[in-house]
Amino acid sequence: MAFSMFRRVITKSKTQSQHSLTLRLLSSRVFIHNTIISNSNNNSIVENGGSVNSYHCYSSQASTVGGVGLPSYMRGAVFWEPNKPLIIEEFYMPRPKSGEILIKTKACGVCHSDLHLMKGDFPSYISPCVVGHEITGEVVEHGPFTDSKIVKRYPIGSHVVGAFIMPCGNCFFCSKGEDELCEDFSAYNRAKGTLFDGETRLFLRGSGKPIFMYCMGGLAEYCVVPAHALSILPNSLPYTDSAILGCAVFTAYGAMAHAAEVRPGDSIVVIGVGGVGSSCLQIARAFGASDIIAVDVQDEKLQKAKQFGATHAINAIQEDAIEKIREITGGMGVDIAVDALGKPQTFFQCTQSVRDGGKAVMVGLTQTGAMGEVDINRLVRRKIKVIGSYGARPRQDLPKLVRLAETSILNISDAVSRKYKFEEAVQAFHDLDQGSIVGRAVIEIS
Repeated sequence: MAFSMFRRVITKSKTQSQHSLTLRLLSSRVFIHNTIISNSNNNSIVENGGSVNSYHCYSSQASTVGGVGLPSYMRGAVFWEPNKPLIIEEFYMPRPKSGEILIKTKACGVCHSDLHLMKGDFPSYISPCVVGHEITGEVVEHGPFTDSKIVKRYPIGSHVVGAFIMPCGNCFFCSKGEDELCEDFSAYNRAKGTLFDGETRLFLRGSGKPIFMYCMGGLAEYCVVPAHALSILPNSLPYTDSAILGCAVFTAYGAMAHAAEVRPGDSIVVIGVGGVGSSCLQIARAFGASDIIAVDVQDEKLQKAKQFGATHAINAIQEDAIEKIREITGGMGVDIAVDALGKPQTFFQCTQSVRDGGKAVMVGLTQTGAMGEVDINRLVRRKIKVIGSYGARPRQDLPKLVRLAETSILNISDAVSRKYKFEEAVQAFHDLDQGSIVGRAVIEIS
């Protein structure tokens, strides 16, 4: 490797105390994450919960930037198994590696993606893991050998917002600017619950058991985030309200800007106007859409939708949504339909609501293996475009969203309808599951 890294064998003699060994390690600026001293008779080093005979460490020239005065432990909300409540556990302080930043988490959004995971809808995702992927916080440490430009861009103490898509910056798709398709994010974080070196940063206090990461594992007092997933948050924007920029607004922007390519005068319907759907409404309005139709089954959400730019509201329980959309558009259907909910029924409504040549954009996630029906002949003969959209592009788009919020083009304060304390995380996801949250809820952590 280009940097100087060496291995040491450290053993504790019978006359040496644990305390003095720890002091020597810290005073020489050598710190190995997730390492504890065993209480067993051989007094060996235990790393990641297992006894080892060797010890990886960095020379003083490779010391991290920041990290002074941090606590030794933190708390995080762990998903252990489907349909069981989250449990707040204690962890050793996570340590960032090269190109990564340790964030003192201030707020974390309550998203349906986490809820899907907790209900067992994503059975392939590895557990146990810390959930939470919509965060704001304060930069407290840079990993060793992090590029000096990144350190300068995100100085210690700066406020940041994190995107749930964490691009590596180097793969085939990232090199083309298509961060949302990052190969390493899919292969490591989505498939294995780790960061790009194939390792988690989270280890339980005491046992050292590794706990995996759903995105950055943001529902915790601290989290490690690859620098490419972050953007500076101006002091004028509050932590709590701004958390939604990293997923709800970020997902909506990807759908509107990249998948739908909304143009002034377009007619749009958004099916499901929760956190992501209401953000779609705001961005459609900002892009100059004309007819903006909101579809939901809750009148309270539909009333709120008008505040975010909806010109029409349809309760899909009280009337046929497809027929009403065609009535509003003079029988043609809309230019763009967005399914922000992710159910077979809403998939069908979405494809049937667009005009000839229109775009049906699928945003909402659902249970793994769920299938949606489409009229194949109409799809072919009338050039209906069905497009999937997972999110926006962190390096390009997240700074834009911050600016839109800073100039009040995006109303993030009214979009956050409920706030919870960290200790109320279980209640927050219960309320989300019950459908009692209008808009987006955010958990305030510190």
